[in-house]
Amino acid sequence: MDLGIKGKRALVTGASLGIGRAVAAEMAHEGCDVAMVARTEDTLRRAADDIARASGRRVVAVPADASVPEAIANAAQEASEKLGAPIDILVNNAGSTPEDGIDQLDFAKWQYSISLKQFGYARFAQLVLPAMRAQKWGRIVNVIGRSGHQPRPVYLAGGAVNAGLLNFTKALGEDCAKDNVLVTGVNPGPIDTPAGEVYASPLSGLAAFPPINMMVVRLRACRLAASGRPRKSPQSFFFYAPNARAL
Repeated sequence: MDLGIKGKRALVTGASLGIGRAVAAEMAHEGCDVAMVARTEDTLRRAADDIARASGRRVVAVPADASVPEAIANAAQEASEKLGAPIDILVNNAGSTPEDGIDQLDFAKWQYSISLKQFGYARFAQLVLPAMRAQKWGRIVNVIGRSGHQPRPVYLAGGAVNAGLLNFTKALGEDCAKDNVLVTGVNPGPIDTPAGEVYASPLSGLAAFPPINMMVVRLRACRLAASGRPRKSPQSFFFYAPNARAL
């Protein structure tokens, strides 16, 4: 597909694996130069090199911990410098929260999830928005998750974080529309990524309950027959990133 974004500069967080890597690859194949941000430096650099070779575009690795404010500021600046101009498209994708339940709530992990995902998305948006507003074109896509509008008792912390991001995304979208900066949220269901592989169930410490494949649990909760695949996910994401002439 030709989305009319050839030559744009994109920044994708959580880009070393799964949805983030798939989005970065699709951006590059659409003709964007891409800065890929993630904590796992070796995996990130291999992914960036692979995508650059396959697409022929400039694809750079920017290792950073999106839970640390200073690291986010440095990553945004480094991404713009390596790509040679301000960021046109931001895809916020970094962050996940473990399954829980009221008896298993870990408030330290909840706080970390807020720092990584909720605050991380907001900080990256805050840093790239001035240039987007100035040029009267920009796209911000926040990968959030269905639990923000479909609460689950085994995902209390994650649902709360995602609900906050839904509110943030809608409000920011209203504020940015006048400057032709489109801000949207994508709420994928279960996606077959490394983060969605086998987790130990809270019951698995009991002999009668072996570890449960949490992807199966999620699929049953959603009444789905199969999980999504990362390489298919970008097709829905890019609906929100067309050039202005296509709107």
